[in-house]
Amino acid sequence: MEPLEQVIAARRLLENITPLNQDCGRYCGGACCQSDEDGQGGMLLFPGEEALYRELPEGFSIQRNDDVILGAYLLTCRGTCDRGDRPLSCRLFPLLPTRKGAKMDRRGWAVCPLMENGKSGLRPEFVAAVKEAGAFLYACPEHEAFLDALHAYNEKLKEL
Repeated sequence: MEPLEQVIAARRLLENITPLNQDCGRYCGGACCQSDEDGQGGMLLFPGEEALYRELPEGFSIQRNDDVILGAYLLTCRGTCDRGDRPLSCRLFPLLPTRKGAKMDRRGWAVCPLMENGKSGLRPEFVAAVKEAGAFLYACPEHEAFLDALHAYNEKLKEL
């Protein structure tokens, strides 16, 4: 499959499954979706996913961002949106797929109160869906490289 097809398949798996049985954005005010006062924040788009945002929904912005991965795109919104408009990174958050499952994404420590309890604080159905989405993504070389770069960045954060 092409990178965009893989993203679409992974997004479908997480379309209606969330980390909690309720809106977790209520705990943090949608912090993972919003830019801070310096314009930092938002969610990285997986390779090919930017094609789904050629026509941006109201309140969204997209820009190239090399802070974590060279050539990546960062999508930000006003903090609330239709679930169907959310990028894959948003749907996965605060988890990051691994080759054999999923782990907490260290980038979440800055904004996500769910980090404190780890995977055990998340719905098992959500964790399982992220693992399944990871299997799709790791089957695509572009997504494998993207996820490897995210894991390398997570390791740098661990050192801090």
